[in-house]
Amino acid sequence: MSNPLYDALFEPHKNNEACFLITDEGEQLSFRQFVGMAAQIAHVLRNAGVKPGDRIAVQAPKRVETLALYAASVQTGAVYLPLNTGYTLSELSYFISDAAPALVICQDKAEEGLSPVASAAGAALLTLNADGTGSLTAQSKDQPTEFATAYRAPDDLAALLYTSGTTGRSKGAMLSHENLLSNATALAGLWQISSSDTLIHALPIFHTHGLFVAVNTSLIAGACMRFMSRFDIDQVIEALPGATTMMGVPTFYTRLLADARFSRDITGSMRLFVSGSAPLLAETHEAFEERTGHRILERYGMTETNMNTSNPYEGERKPGSVGFPLAGTEVKIVDSNTGEEMEPGGVGMIEVRGPNVFSGYWNMPEKTAEELRVSGFFITGDLGQIDAEGYLSIVGREKDLIITGGYNVYPIEVEDEINQVSGVVESAVFGVPHGDFGEAVIAAVVTAPGATLDTAELSQIVSERLARYKHPKRYVFVAELPRNTMGKVQKNLLRETWANLLSEPV
Repeated sequence: MSNPLYDALFEPHKNNEACFLITDEGEQLSFRQFVGMAAQIAHVLRNAGVKPGDRIAVQAPKRVETLALYAASVQTGAVYLPLNTGYTLSELSYFISDAAPALVICQDKAEEGLSPVASAAGAALLTLNADGTGSLTAQSKDQPTEFATAYRAPDDLAALLYTSGTTGRSKGAMLSHENLLSNATALAGLWQISSSDTLIHALPIFHTHGLFVAVNTSLIAGACMRFMSRFDIDQVIEALPGATTMMGVPTFYTRLLADARFSRDITGSMRLFVSGSAPLLAETHEAFEERTGHRILERYGMTETNMNTSNPYEGERKPGSVGFPLAGTEVKIVDSNTGEEMEPGGVGMIEVRGPNVFSGYWNMPEKTAEELRVSGFFITGDLGQIDAEGYLSIVGREKDLIITGGYNVYPIEVEDEINQVSGVVESAVFGVPHGDFGEAVIAAVVTAPGATLDTAELSQIVSERLARYKHPKRYVFVAELPRNTMGKVQKNLLRETWANLLSEPV
């Protein structure tokens, strides 16, 4: 293979006239047209000075052109770095300075703020807007629809994705061609994805789930996608009768269940609903099956590993379980203190090894050494147990990572912003169960004597500094934070105290 990922996902479709994408406007784009568009953008990247191994940082709307930019990045041998469209300038500055990309893609409205940041990193800057305009597309129009694909080895990097932890700054997970290709191959085979399928794609494409799970499996199988700019209940209801598969987060399914139009009849052509990125409540499982006759399939993955396990396509899909290891992937439960593997039923740290596991963290060799064993097993930070039948269940996280609506939030980043507010002594951010988002971000705040802070004031300040999904759903004002004898805040007690704070979605 001259370029493993390109040769498997895109090259086979150069002359494929079958439908690949159906947009919100009803436009159909064939595989051949898409591959040609990607080649045109690849020329723009090369003209901008992008070389194999260079990073391309992308904060762009969900559009066909953005997806073609990903394909072009692979074809030129670059390393694709997708960034959440909700990130603020302050957040973007860190990612760009750390990754040192050769090129930054953003919308016109962000160009003024990002230009000095890109310049400081030595990066060129191009634009791509929600309506498809921008310098990237303008420069691609007259380019050839063929491009000489750059050589890449299986262990060369294809993507760099920043992942949240519970302390410090975000870490850049380095993902190779083999990591992404092996995972797409395993998933497409397990879930029996084929050219007969039409996938409802309403996920963002700056995230592992929407980009590497949904898109890569569709490409490797030659499946069509109803490519939605966002999750819109009316559009999903309309698309369901003509679709066969859907991938989503729990929020998608709870919102579908809340709509009276969602019925067994309109899901008659569907064969598979997949959920991930956050835990799915047992009651959601049961209500969904009762309404439609379909049992949602849950799987387990991480930015560093892509997907690790999945409930079976054929066989029992246990609520609360994430199933069995994928083909070629090993999963074990170990004692966090001794590292010894535990017997079935024991709760311990989940460790994973396989061709899907990343090679390490960008510019963080010490962190890589902490979390990747010499044996190749990755210490996930998740606590789990494997039952007598081999099903894995996630029972908690060793650290305090919050997953809300499928997005990772680490508390210290939110706390740092709250603590800068005049009148705040300290804060502790934690997650509580939420029927719609899986978890909701909650902030416990200690104010200075005489301070008159209120929720609206804190919300306004935080909203200016952080992406929306990181905003606390509620602020609770407390006299002091619970601490152990070493002075560490006991967030487990906060979670227990406020577990029922949100009795219904807000």
